[in-house]
Amino acid sequence: MAELVIRDADVVDGSGGDSYRADVVVDGGRIVSVVKEAAAAGCQRPVARRELDAEGLVLSPGFIDMHAHSDLALLRDPDHSAKAAQGVTLEVLGQDGLSYAPVDDRTLAEVRRAITGWNGAGDDVDIDWRSVGEYLDRLDRGIAVNAAYLIPQGTVRMLAMGWEDREATPRELDRMRELVADGMREGAVGMSSGLTYTPGMYAKDAELTELCRVVAEHGGYYCPHHRSYGAGAIEAYREMVDLTREAGCPLHLAHATMNFGVNEGRAPELLALLDKALDEGADISLDTYPYTPGCTTLAATLPSWAGEGGPQALLERLADDATAERVRHHMEVVGADGCHGVPVDWDTIEVSGVSDPALGDFVGRTVLESARLRGESPWTTARGLLLGDRLGTTILQHVGHEENVRAIMRHRVHTGGSDGILQGAKPHPRAYGTFPRYLGHYVRELGVLSLEECVAHLTSRPAARLRLPDRGLVREGYRADLVLFDPATVAAGSTFEAPRTLPTGIPHVLVDGRFVIEDGRRTDVLAGRAVRGNAR
Repeated sequence: MAELVIRDADVVDGSGGDSYRADVVVDGGRIVSVVKEAAAAGCQRPVARRELDAEGLVLSPGFIDMHAHSDLALLRDPDHSAKAAQGVTLEVLGQDGLSYAPVDDRTLAEVRRAITGWNGAGDDVDIDWRSVGEYLDRLDRGIAVNAAYLIPQGTVRMLAMGWEDREATPRELDRMRELVADGMREGAVGMSSGLTYTPGMYAKDAELTELCRVVAEHGGYYCPHHRSYGAGAIEAYREMVDLTREAGCPLHLAHATMNFGVNEGRAPELLALLDKALDEGADISLDTYPYTPGCTTLAATLPSWAGEGGPQALLERLADDATAERVRHHMEVVGADGCHGVPVDWDTIEVSGVSDPALGDFVGRTVLESARLRGESPWTTARGLLLGDRLGTTILQHVGHEENVRAIMRHRVHTGGSDGILQGAKPHPRAYGTFPRYLGHYVRELGVLSLEECVAHLTSRPAARLRLPDRGLVREGYRADLVLFDPATVAAGSTFEAPRTLPTGIPHVLVDGRFVIEDGRRTDVLAGRAVRGNAR
């Protein structure tokens, strides 16, 4: 007898087709049968050791978060309700060109400092791995949800040649090719870049093209945070399209937004660029989060030249008055490349988290607000935060446009990604609310997408990009990564005021056929494992 039958569910199967009523039988971590309209047909209904009445609930494949920053959170916090409670059953890690494998002892220390704002200092996690394969093995010991991994190009560059702003030598480029090939063979699904983050942003197109060729040879895809989401955004998107077509590598555009005042209403230009490339045969997909503000670290907004040499060198430059004045000029007058070529508006930058609790009064205020309270210039406040918090400050950037968000999420290659940073006292609510917000706000309330369309965006489309042949659909033989939600009540609970509030209307989530959320509560099940690209 099978383990579980989910009875009388309204199945939205991830294909984009119409929903249907069915009994779905799960056994051994897989869907073993889907019996459509069993009650109406009067046929014998399937039985199992456990029966779950799904009357009034939608059953869909588990949601795939195509852009997650849970690299350490999955190990630090076994509960991981931030994602499990949303119905997420698979996250893609190693984003934006910076993560914790492959590393050696030196680069590990540098990476930990560079992305403290994303993942914490990491001193509460036993980082006992150095290679991609060893990191995936660590995930295999048991995590809340499944995880795939992208090789971080910035970390690879750091390992091969440090934090220098120059072209790689032939030997250094060979070393980077080798590291990427090793990571792909060990199970990565592709490579990411953070081309507004040091040191990855120092790479020229020719270098990136060579690494993308290696990724393509191993069946992976390239996921860039490209060189600008502000001034020059369209050109930056075109650069990535041209680069990957030259390399013969599939392209997945990370958090494909059109932000800052210079891009208001310009989403159609981006979509026309992508449509032309797609019609000419390019392999492109993208992800977005359903919110207007962005989120990053305060240090990431600085000009790239200030970060050459690594985090310690950056701190030393900020401590020097003359050099700090150059940084300010680039930030406020020129438009730093770290701030997407747009002169900074300190009233749009809200501090969402600090590493040093003594700086907690800054959280929840914009830099401009804090500067006024302190009777000083915004740059003086920002500089003091960067130095006092040792670059660990996380920020929200209130620079998005709702019409762009809606236009891009309708696109034919769109998928969902939270870009969820879980650190800080007031993180972006997307970390806890992305997927229910799509279903509640943009489907039920606004009708931007139909329910069937939206579920396909969050399930089968990302599974296809990841080349996973048995995930992303409710089909016999597929993995039983499933979510049951109430379409009338599903909603994000998280807000900017209370960002860690869990969603409503998602009573059950299964990973590998086991309940990680049951009756709206997190169980103690750790059914997640690494999803390896070379074991499809």
